Amino acid sequence: MQQIVYVVDDDESVRQSFVNLLDSEGYQVHAYDSAAAFFAQPLAAVPACLLLDMRMPEVGGFDVAAELERMGADLPIIFITGHGSIPLTVQAMKAGALEFLTKPVEPDDLLRAVRDALVVAAARQVQRQELDELRRRHATLTPREREAMQLVIGGLLIKQIANDLGISEIMAKTHKRNLMDKMHARSLPDLVRYAERLNITQTRSR
Repeated sequence: MQQIVYVVDDDESVRQSFVNLLDSEGYQVHAYDSAAAFFAQPLAAVPACLLLDMRMPEVGGFDVAAELERMGADLPIIFITGHGSIPLTVQAMKAGALEFLTKPVEPDDLLRAVRDALVVAAARQVQRQELDELRRRHATLTPREREAMQLVIGGLLIKQIANDLGISEIMAKTHKRNLMDKMHARSLPDLVRYAERLNITQTRSR
């Protein structure tokens, strides 16, 4: 699977040293000298991580992290700084940093951090794809099947579902069977897990 390491650092020598190291390890690297240059290009739809200088002119690392969050870009960030401190480390972690490294960065530490970040990125991409698929399946349900789903995950029996929906038990069974098939749920626990991921709330018998 293609993977990308983004590098954003205004120090040309540091930036190039990161690029050379990562390139020698076979990574695809996209390097930028400013946050503006980084945001001018669309993020690729592949697992990726960001090596981000914390202190840059105009737009610093925390601002970049905040903008990525606003964009909904779930990009693992490795903060790089020349002025490490415990308060700054805590602040970086609160800003969503996966790792916090102090210059001069040891090559082994950098490569380890990148490997870990890309593992996280790949896992997040799988989770996003699974969620997109669940949303697609849920969109195929009829309005009645969606109502039935809320009752089913609430633990209601067919008789209770039929009563709540004002339909026959045969029709309630049909709705349940159809929604289970459409959601690719092999069991009630499967359906409950899917509903939780979709933030669908349970409806209990009135």
